[in-house]
Amino acid sequence: MNTLLWCAGALALVVVVRPLLGASPTATSDADQPAQRLAVPEHGAYTGAYLDFGAREDEVTLDKIEAFNELVGKRQALIGFSNYWGRERFPDEQVRIVANAGAVSLIYWNPWDRQGETEHTRFDLAGIEAGQWDDYLDAWAAAARAFGKPLLVSWGLEMNGNWFPWSGIFHGAGEPLPGTKPPLSTGPEAFKRAYRHIVDRVRAAGADNVSWVFHVNNTSDPAVPWNHMAAYYPGGAYADWLAMSAYGKQFPGEGWISVTAAITDHYRELAAIDPDKPILLAEWGIGEFPKQGDKGQWLTEAFAAMEHQLPRLKGAVFWHERWQNGDLSYSNLRVNSSLGALTAYRAAVARPFWLAEPRTLAAPAPTGGGQ
Repeated sequence: MNTLLWCAGALALVVVVRPLLGASPTATSDADQPAQRLAVPEHGAYTGAYLDFGAREDEVTLDKIEAFNELVGKRQALIGFSNYWGRERFPDEQVRIVANAGAVSLIYWNPWDRQGETEHTRFDLAGIEAGQWDDYLDAWAAAARAFGKPLLVSWGLEMNGNWFPWSGIFHGAGEPLPGTKPPLSTGPEAFKRAYRHIVDRVRAAGADNVSWVFHVNNTSDPAVPWNHMAAYYPGGAYADWLAMSAYGKQFPGEGWISVTAAITDHYRELAAIDPDKPILLAEWGIGEFPKQGDKGQWLTEAFAAMEHQLPRLKGAVFWHERWQNGDLSYSNLRVNSSLGALTAYRAAVARPFWLAEPRTLAAPAPTGGGQ
């Protein structure tokens, strides 16, 4: 069906919702403000979204955020977007827009020069560990510190897949690392060393407002022991949140994926990595494929599972995007891909479990590195 028709229907709903939303909070000045961290809510979970921010996933605008808030009837506590290393700068404009919307940024900080790179990138893990990009890291960290407000940073996401150049499969895969007993695998160890170097460098620059997100894919590819998500964990001193990407059916050629197969089965594996960390669905969503399944029902089941079956879940960021595939078909993950999907999303996110206001606390002294 035509997405524009559903958008028109959604706009009619906005008239009812707007008085409930109120004006977005105005960001305060950064000057002389102590660094703040995002607090982990004792009850409930933060609602959030990525909002079709363009080819490089960083075209953040206040209009898009406010339009989505009105569309779903609730403000977002978290807004996700990408910051490619190829930009070689901190996303200062983007984080300030997000703050002006009353939300906290979840930055997918990817060591990519440009989208589409797979096996090779100039931001090689060995080069990162050796300090080749320390000037960039220091400048990025200084800008993050100057911003001062809470940031969630997911560096090198979905490393247990085979589609990003920082994935372990491209850095020695499961080859035994010499001198380790029992032998560790070269690929995951290369990732962990680079991850720790980055965290140590950013902390040394005083960017205490950054909370670090260890962000895996729900399934590992290849699905072999050396590539399991736990193999990449840099340790509790280097991660503040555990997170995963978890999607239902995204592409025409794949089968229907249940909520259990996408989310709940893999939550247990993620939670077992570290019993002391809050959990975030850093990306989640599903496409509109009515011949294979009911997206609205899937969303209802997913929200119910998050609230009742994932006890450590403290946030979820919905991937609201539509794209064209190579075969000219479309994958429409937007919440308003159909009236049924939008109705289900609005009803679920309206529950008090989903928190629209991020909570902050004074940034603690950095824990430092080392294991």
